[in-house]
Amino acid sequence: MSFASKSDKVDNTAARQEEQVKQIATKITELSGLAQLPEQLTGVTEKITEITKTQEELRERMTNLETKFATPEISIESAIPIKQDRALASLTPTELSVLEILANEGEKTAPEIKTRVNLTREHTARLMKKLYEEGYLERTTGKIPFAYSIKEEMRKILKKPEAKA
Repeated sequence: MSFASKSDKVDNTAARQEEQVKQIATKITELSGLAQLPEQLTGVTEKITEITKTQEELRERMTNLETKFATPEISIESAIPIKQDRALASLTPTELSVLEILANEGEKTAPEIKTRVNLTREHTARLMKKLYEEGYLERTTGKIPFAYSIKEEMRKILKKPEAKA
């Protein structure tokens, strides 16, 4: 073997050993970081305790403010009043069945009513709009399709004939 090839072999061995030393140094650095971890966790725990205390104080302040500035409940009369003596007289059998479904089962959308009364989508939508505009129903417009429910005064009118029977 020539002197040059021996020199190359020694250089390669030195390079490998140098790389191994760097890897060991990196691992030592990582391990020394782990030694500091309990101290860091203690700090985190203290901060969590502070945050929890602050949240409880804020919750208490909110409760106090809600109590202090609570608005009294206000009874609002129906925007479209129903004349009780003629409330049911002008309704078709289909309209009456829709009112009964809503009175018995609660809030429903027009598609849900459509399947119950076997009408077209358009007919059901017009029917629900008409009942709403005439003051028989309330409408929740937060999402589409709108949800309809029977007005409380209409519920009372529908229950009166049942009580007499």
